[in-house]
Amino acid sequence: MNIIKNLVEICFSTALFINALLFIPQIVKILRDKETKGLSLLTFGGFSLIQILAVLHGYFKHDYVMLFGFTLSLITCGTVTVLIIFYKLKQKNTNKQI
Repeated sequence: MNIIKNLVEICFSTALFINALLFIPQIVKILRDKETKGLSLLTFGGFSLIQILAVLHGYFKHDYVMLFGFTLSLITCGTVTVLIIFYKLKQKNTNKQI
């Protein structure tokens, strides 16, 4: 049973790290294109909120793998969320000037 528990923990740790990495291509695309057309603030904001809750859960349960993994995901997903807000506000200001 210990082998299965260890295997699940290794897979979970790896999945958390991969989850954080999956947001990086979106960050690169936003920075390259300088727009967030087609991206939902509600979706990425929701992802960020869930990750904040997972970080807090990991902290209070002393689950440092979860805490670290979701902190990485929060950083990358949070970056996408902030970029969406930034470019939507920028577009709104540009439209006001026209």
